Amino acid sequence: MKLLVAALEAELVAFPDDLPGFDRLVTGPGKLQATYALTRALDARAYEEIVVVGTAGAIDARLDADVYDIDAAIQHDVTDIDGIVGQHVSLPTRMELGREGVTIATGDHFVDDAEAVSVIRPLGAGLVDMETYAYVWVAEQFGLPIRVLKAVSDRAQDDAITDWRATVTACSHQLRDTIRAEYGV
Repeated sequence: MKLLVAALEAELVAFPDDLPGFDRLVTGPGKLQATYALTRALDARAYEEIVVVGTAGAIDARLDADVYDIDAAIQHDVTDIDGIVGQHVSLPTRMELGREGVTIATGDHFVDDAEAVSVIRPLGAGLVDMETYAYVWVAEQFGLPIRVLKAVSDRAQDDAITDWRATVTACSHQLRDTIRAEYGV
């Protein structure tokens, strides 16, 4: 059995409630809720793989409105004791997924302005979200493979939340098509 994970119900509107071979988990937004909900689910049942679907803001202009596999996750909203952005005091700087794809920067706020993007982009990410780093970290603690698929919902610039609200349903349909094509369900 696999575990299908999303932060928000809105990201799963195109998915049936019962997807053969998958349990479903909606964690809530942000790193803490993601960590808590995924840990509880993995404590309760054994899974062969975690498959995360969701939306992300594109901070790399070369990324179109498409679905991307995530190859690694970093945190953009942490600093170490020397003040280095993206470095945590005790967590790995970069969580690798062992896939070809795009690096995502995770933080506990919705990125929606050019100034924030200018700080995050030099860290090496092409996308931003609020949960992926936490999901990948938890999966590693349990020794489970994880795949993260993100649909671009906005450009993480001014008024991006309006763009997200307008595109989240279309993104869910893109993600559903990808799961159907890649997992046959």
